[in-house]
Amino acid sequence: MGTTLLVPLEGFRPPGAESFDLPNIGGIPYFDRPMLMALISIVVIIGFWALISRRMRLVPSKGQFVGEFTYNFVRDGIARDQIGHDFRKYVPWLVGLFSFLLVNNIWEVFPFFIFPTVSHIGWAYGLAIMSWVIYNVVGVRRHGFFGYFRRSVLPSGVPAAMWPIVIPIEFLSNIILRPITLSLRLFGNMFAGHLLILIFVTGGEYLLLESESLLNNAVGVLSLIFSMAIFGLELFVAAFQAYIFTLLSAQYVGASLADEH
Repeated sequence: MGTTLLVPLEGFRPPGAESFDLPNIGGIPYFDRPMLMALISIVVIIGFWALISRRMRLVPSKGQFVGEFTYNFVRDGIARDQIGHDFRKYVPWLVGLFSFLLVNNIWEVFPFFIFPTVSHIGWAYGLAIMSWVIYNVVGVRRHGFFGYFRRSVLPSGVPAAMWPIVIPIEFLSNIILRPITLSLRLFGNMFAGHLLILIFVTGGEYLLLESESLLNNAVGVLSLIFSMAIFGLELFVAAFQAYIFTLLSAQYVGASLADEH
């Protein structure tokens, strides 16, 4: 094997969808790494909010500052802006949703975990269904079943001649596709980001440690260095996707409460 040319890597198996098939822990059905991370995140989140709420100070500590900033961000930047004057009753749910998503997304950059929980699509579906149930129940309670359904499928001011076209489109969009697009947006971004990290890390490691080509070794070092930049990008993506999912959930609640769509 030459020492100056980039040579093929016959023994390297690139990561793919099978890299997300994780074994059960201790042989317990459905108890895999994402389930463990979700359970740990629940304990961490409850502990964090309980701790800072009991130790409030006039001059906030670092933890209190982070908590107050997060709470105010969700309350003012998401709940109040998207829901309106009834926003306060939905703030605890939105804060919990944002906290859960944020922690489970940033597991991807934590040592020993390095895996975003929602890259298993069942978690994204579960969160989307929860939001779907909440905003539909809210709408039914506000307008009644038939009143809410009419507002969901028939925007005001639509001529009767257009109803056969508008009603199926609005039903498909507002009732069927919302939870699907909400979940797939979250899942797709976290899945793709983790796969990209796997490619650069495993490929760089193989090039550096398994190849006898100096050029391969150099490319491996560059790949590992670049993977650090991807980790930074994924940290931003993790926070952004938590924000988008929470924002859209609040927006759907606001739309369900509105008198006219």
